[in-house]
Amino acid sequence: MLKENYEIVEKKIADACQKAGRQREEVTLIAVSKTKPVEMLQEIYDLGQREFGENKVQELTAKYEVLPQDIHWHMIGHLQTNKVKYIVDKACLIHSVDSLKLAQTISKEAVKKNVTVPILIEVNVAEEESKFGITTEETIALAEQIAALPNLTIKGLMTIAPFVEDPEENRPVFRKLRQLSVDIDNKRIDNITMGVLSMGMTNDYEVAIEEGATLVRVGTGIFGERDYSKL
Repeated sequence: MLKENYEIVEKKIADACQKAGRQREEVTLIAVSKTKPVEMLQEIYDLGQREFGENKVQELTAKYEVLPQDIHWHMIGHLQTNKVKYIVDKACLIHSVDSLKLAQTISKEAVKKNVTVPILIEVNVAEEESKFGITTEETIALAEQIAALPNLTIKGLMTIAPFVEDPEENRPVFRKLRQLSVDIDNKRIDNITMGVLSMGMTNDYEVAIEEGATLVRVGTGIFGERDYSKL
């Protein structure tokens, strides 16, 4: 089942790239493996997948210890400041930075461990009350503040679009995030590049790719429904 699911997702990504006139290499698939056992991750790894995303620090660190060392781990869930020290040297990218306080904590821990941490700023484009992330209006000011901190670098933006029946409904959300990334890029702020757009999940990643996503986060589409009893 996993192999079949994975191949379907890969084909859909390739088709969306073709439709948008993009190269397949422009889009990276992150296999979102939260609550899934290491055996399932290993199976996907054996098919060639190297990018995995986790929502919880303790899950990321536990899997980091037992799975192959060439995996790139993405921290995609809400990150509490008291957990930062456990992942600054393990995550290849932190997608969910949505406050100056969190960025300052990442910077402080990165200095201690002598690493530079790539981050994305999480934007709540749709302004859903149930979601983390800052508003589009706040993003540029926050990016400028974060960019001045040592030992981290802003690589782009991330959003979690609303869960909708028709993925087309999220097209304006993705379009708005992309436009925001262009606006920030045009400011030429030191220590900020806007090469990464992390947007699109199982329900809507094809539309996200058409609107410029460079990272898509697919969990259910690969691994099946989440097992909430493991949370």
